[in-house]
Amino acid sequence: MRNVKWWAVLCVAGGLWAMPLARAQQPYIGFAYPAGGQQGTTFQVKLGGQGLDRLHAALVTGEGVQATVLEYHRQLGPQEITLLNEQLRELRRDAKKAPDMMEPAMNTMMMDSAAPAKPAGTGTNSPTQRLIDKIQKRITEYVNRPASAAISSIAILEVTIASDAQPGERELRLMTPRGVSNPLVFNVGQVPEISRKPMITAAFQVLGKEDLALRKRPAAEVEDRITLPCTVNGQIASGEQNRYRFEARKGQRLVLTTQARHLVPYIADAVPGWFQPVLVLYAVAGTAEQPKLKEVAYDDDFRFKPDPVICYDVPKDGEYVFAIYDSIYRGREDFVYRVTIGELPLVTSVFPLGGRAGTAPAIQMWGWNLAGSQLAPPPTNTPAGIAYISARRGNFQSNRVRFALDTLPECFEQEPNNKMAGAQKLMLPSVINGRINKPNDWDVFRFEGKSNETVVAEVFARRLDSPLDSVLKLTDANGKLLAYNDDREDLGSGVNTHHADSYVSAKLPADGTYYVHLGDTDRKGGDEYAYRLRLSAPRPDFALRAVPSSISIPSRGFITNAVTRAIKTNAVTYASIPVFVIRKDGFTGPIKLGLRNPPAGLVGMPIALTGTQAMTRLTVKCDLVATQLDLALTIEGRALIDGREVTHAAVPAEDRMQAFLWRHLVPAQEFAALVYDPATAPLSSKRSKKGKLSKP
Repeated sequence: MRNVKWWAVLCVAGGLWAMPLARAQQPYIGFAYPAGGQQGTTFQVKLGGQGLDRLHAALVTGEGVQATVLEYHRQLGPQEITLLNEQLRELRRDAKKAPDMMEPAMNTMMMDSAAPAKPAGTGTNSPTQRLIDKIQKRITEYVNRPASAAISSIAILEVTIASDAQPGERELRLMTPRGVSNPLVFNVGQVPEISRKPMITAAFQVLGKEDLALRKRPAAEVEDRITLPCTVNGQIASGEQNRYRFEARKGQRLVLTTQARHLVPYIADAVPGWFQPVLVLYAVAGTAEQPKLKEVAYDDDFRFKPDPVICYDVPKDGEYVFAIYDSIYRGREDFVYRVTIGELPLVTSVFPLGGRAGTAPAIQMWGWNLAGSQLAPPPTNTPAGIAYISARRGNFQSNRVRFALDTLPECFEQEPNNKMAGAQKLMLPSVINGRINKPNDWDVFRFEGKSNETVVAEVFARRLDSPLDSVLKLTDANGKLLAYNDDREDLGSGVNTHHADSYVSAKLPADGTYYVHLGDTDRKGGDEYAYRLRLSAPRPDFALRAVPSSISIPSRGFITNAVTRAIKTNAVTYASIPVFVIRKDGFTGPIKLGLRNPPAGLVGMPIALTGTQAMTRLTVKCDLVATQLDLALTIEGRALIDGREVTHAAVPAEDRMQAFLWRHLVPAQEFAALVYDPATAPLSSKRSKKGKLSKP
């Protein structure tokens, strides 16, 4: 009887005790800390989420990064904590009475747990002591009411990054027998990394008693000393700030870049919907006995992005401190940040913002620490769309910059053209690369049009990280306003929360000369206020989003119907993938959906989106017996446009909500498909409209 009792304790303490199978759900992760590491290092990563029972694997996109699951701790309830306290007292009492009798039995039970067995003994590393420490840690970190239940289940990974791993962003997911989680941004860094001790689960704040839920930590942990260059990783608790002290020399051009909102675009149960970091740089003044901090730089947004950037020319040798905190002093475990500091290359803007596909345009760049760096255009075989470019300076690679490619003829804006009398003449179709280069500037273009001809004017600026908030006007030769637009929502723009790019589509009333006026809504301007303006006839097209970015399909075999509980032998199984369509320039034709070159055993059941549909579900039939994972699953749509077949792959995405109101489709790098054994991971109890989860 006692062995059964001890086994229950081991399961609770070690995180092995799964929830009832009927409560299984799609895995979810809300944060990863730290959200990256340096090339050539091995370190631990803590993740918080829910629905992670029987967690057994971690997946990282790209080459050169390996992740292994070390521990998993689900959220415990009050009764389980009471049981752990009782058994902890018994363990300590029995260990004192008969240590020699306890060790062999405990060694056997430890072998049954997730941790590998170690030789028996009575020292600090004995199986009994390890179990006592494990239970004590679980009790100490227990929170009866977490600030967010969505991140209260904890996983610990060991991550190894190869020394030659390509620097930049990856995606990290967790996998259970039930499915694959949503992805989180995970970085491969180039400079040494410093990580603060991970936070334990934050407690829910009760109105009027918020101080009881605040993190209590020694003042010595508020500030760390660092050596440049480096990346610092931390988590902000409610009401606190983190500080970092370092030495700097006169003439250094320091760049401090922050990743916070970029790591976790939308935080569960939080208003505003993301961590809004503030970055402050201080010079240490005063005397050694009475030092003072003098603020020398401050930022809470970089242009229109919530993650701050500070660029600072060091005026003299000395000590400096930078601090980071939330703008309204919120915080909990998923308020994760990465701040990289040093004389590192930073590209702040480029011109032009794009070029014609198949060419190698000359690109100018501006930023910091770019002397001697090179910025190469996208390869000439890059298809039309959004590409990414970066500068390289020595061994360091800069941040990535968006660069648009199109198939239309290109030209450059020519000043002066801020009035109709000096409007720049254009031939349609054209893509114009220009700038609103000073406050109150307008760029005006004229073209010849025909009666009943439809003309489209579309601005690409904010979607290419330009600070321009465009406004478009279409007028006739007499200045009569025919069409006007400030902002137009683009469902394909991901985490962009201000759809600041303008779009006009208008049918011309008569033959004659027409004018397009482009300016900034706030009447601002400068070299960085660049844009690409497309003037053309409508170009009907479409884009697709597969939401969520993963699918779980039961393998063929003995399937239990979740509704009738009947057992079907050797049954082919089915699962569905929601697919959203983004129609462009008035396209209303049907779109046929399917799988592109699916692995053997998976078949996409053909379906078509009509011109009035915004979303449908693509059904996937599974004829596989063995469980396997395939990260190469691609959903594609085909449509007949102007007599030719157009094919586009669906971009995998996650449906995320901002501040309980606005929905965003956040793109992912890959679509993850899991075929699982229903004997170990039965179907969810969630029912479809027909009340069935599988078909015979």
